[in-house]
Parts: sequence; C-alpha cells; structure tokens
Amino acid sequence: MLSLICLCSLRAQTSSSSADTVTVLHAAHLLDVAEGKLVSPGEVLVRGNRIVEAGAAVSHPAGATVLDLGNTTLMPGLIDAHVHLFLHPGAEDLQTVRESVAERTILAELAARDDLMAGFTAERDMGTEGAGSADSAVRNAIVKGLIPGPRMRVSGNAISILGGHEDAIDFNPAEHISSNADYANNTAELITVIRSQLKEGADFIKMYETGASGLRDGKFWTPYQYTQAELEAAVAETARMGTRVGVHCEGEPGALFAAKAGVASIDHADELSAETMRLMKEKQIYAVPTFAIQEYFADHAETPAGAERERMLIKFHAAEFKKQLAAGVPMAVGSDVGPFPHGTQAREMELMVEFGMTPADVLKADLIHGARLLDWEGKIGQLKPGFLADVIAVEGNPLEKISALRAVSFVMKDGVVYRK
Repeated sequence: MLSLICLCSLRAQTSSSSADTVTVLHAAHLLDVAEGKLVSPGEVLVRGNRIVEAGAAVSHPAGATVLDLGNTTLMPGLIDAHVHLFLHPGAEDLQTVRESVAERTILAELAARDDLMAGFTAERDMGTEGAGSADSAVRNAIVKGLIPGPRMRVSGNAISILGGHEDAIDFNPAEHISSNADYANNTAELITVIRSQLKEGADFIKMYETGASGLRDGKFWTPYQYTQAELEAAVAETARMGTRVGVHCEGEPGALFAAKAGVASIDHADELSAETMRLMKEKQIYAVPTFAIQEYFADHAETPAGAERERMLIKFHAAEFKKQLAAGVPMAVGSDVGPFPHGTQAREMELMVEFGMTPADVLKADLIHGARLLDWEGKIGQLKPGFLADVIAVEGNPLEKISALRAVSFVMKDGVVYRK
C-alpha cells in the first residue's frame, strides 16, 4: 500500500529526522552492494538521518521504532545519473514552447515525487531544456522539505552552439524560437555561460558535445560541437569552482575530445573508439548508456520506419556497449527519463543486464559509481555506518532478477519514510 507522509511531516522533515529519532528496519534480506551478495536476515539501525549499524542483526535501543518489512530486500536508494525533471512524454520541442516555465516547474515537482516513490533517492538533472535555473528552485524546495523528491544535482540549461543540439532547428528560423540550451560558440563565451550558470545555482555543467546522430550506410555518424581545447577550458573553469562537466556525446570524434579534456561522464556513448575507451578506463570517466529512452522511442515511433530505425540504433548501441564492457570502461546508470514517464526508469538496469552486465555489476554501477559521479561518495549508495539513511525495500532478490527493482515497497530518504 502506497503512503505519502503528510504535508506537516514534509515541512518538519529536519526535526522528524533529528538525532533523537531511532528506527530499526528489519527484512528478510539486505544487499551488500560492494560484495555483490545478500545478508540474511537484514537489519538497519537509523538514528536521525544517518545509518548507525547494518547487517544480519543490529542493536535495538530502548524506544526505537521497529519496522518489519517482511519478505523483502533492504538496499540503498537507487541513483539515476541522467534525468530530465522538466520533460514529460510528448513532443519535446513543442512542450518547451507551449508550456510556461511556471507550469513546467509544477510538473517537475510531480516528476521528482514520482521518481522518489519509485525508489530513486538521488538524481542528476541533465538540463531543464529551456527552463533555465528553475531546477535549482526544485532542488532547494526538496532540501527544505517543502516537496518530496530525490537528492538533486542540477545543471540548469545545457550548453550548446548556435544551430546545434536543442536549438529548435526543426522550426522556421524566421520565427526565432528560443533554444532549449544556452549558447556558447567559443571559449570566451563558454567561460561566461559557465560562470552565469554556477551563479544561478547549478551544481555542475552539462554540455552538448555532439549534435544530430544516426547510421549512414551502416556507420554511426554525429558531428562534434566543441573542440578539445574548448572542452579543456570548460573543465578547467568548473574545476576552479570545485565542480565538473558532463557531456551529451554519442560518438566520435567528440567522445575522444571529451575524454582527453577530462570530463566527468560521457552520456549516451553510442560509439567509442579504442583510444577513447582506454582513456575513460585510465581516467575513470563514466559512460552513461541511456538505453531506456531508446527503447521508449522505438516503442512509440510515429511510423513503422521510424520504429525500425530506432531498433537498429539500439542493436548497434548494444553491440558497442559489449565492446565498452570488454575494454573496462566504467559505467554509471542514467535513464534519460522525462521523455518517458517518471518513476519507470528501473527499466534501464534491466536493459544493461540484457545487453551484457551482471545484476551485481549493474547495482555497483548504479550505487557506487553513481554516488561518485554525483559527488556523494561515502554518503550514499551503500548501507554502511555513517552513510545517509537512504534505504529502500524491494520484493525479490535483485541479484537474481534485476526486475525486482520495479517492486519497491518501502522508501526512506534522509531518515524520513516516504513510502511504506
């Protein structure tokens, strides 16, 4: 049975997870992410918003609230490293033109709630698609306990070139439809835009490194948008401010430029050269495959020909993904949710298993690598003493069937129960 905590509890989130609140979670199993095994039974002792103990048995202090979650598996809250809170299913360009930023912000709040209730307790928002820094307001409202949602790392608008990705290129140019990204056409403009976005509240910077993509005569093709030197300048500027760059990048030579520049992640990564893969392994640059969005587009294409084109791209990407795994490219999990319904993105992990990873490795990619990518390493992603109390329970064993991640029956974030 789904249960949202009441509005008064949301407003009092800080006090409700004070150091005086002690909770023991008990279930049939507990997932040890690092070891890739289940501990049975499983218990977690939570004091305030921190995990104090976790294992087969923990202390039961006097006065502690004990929640028996039955025949479920306790595990860390899930992480989605590539979401779009400000998008929903439908024509992407049209929704950004027809809907005001105010309306889109309300929809983003609902999207954040849906993702949290599905067990995603931390996310990286990879661009508001024209809503500017409105994602900072959503993040801040979540932090203050005004609305339910995951922990958020936000980027504001992505950065792109004139006529590049997300620049309304399918509209009549004479109508001057605004780009869904912020323009930066050279190094000086990049630095200015990065500084502006960080001032407006961005946690990191998202850039479009490649534009339109597809298969031409059986070969993958996508033009790069920024040179290696320009990317290096962006990486240096964000590093100066203590943050990083993640890039939308589907193929070469843009991916090699990004890897040489030292970005934090290459998202989509449909095709990577041998040298790019070597550098990503050496520098621990994460690939974020985003298969779920490709599957959704194939299933909802307007024409049979469009569906076939999408399925050919999925087949191509899956084959390249196997090469990336063999080369030791580090993986993180991001679904690109938004153009498909929020709260359904556990499908991404099923596809990563289908295309070559073990469930244990996918869970490590999601929880351990995801925590590092979001700069929350040592704070989330594992059930260990001192970590933040982001805990979910799923029905079944995700190490045997990754689809168990769809059956979330309990959600705690920061020591507060949101679903029970």
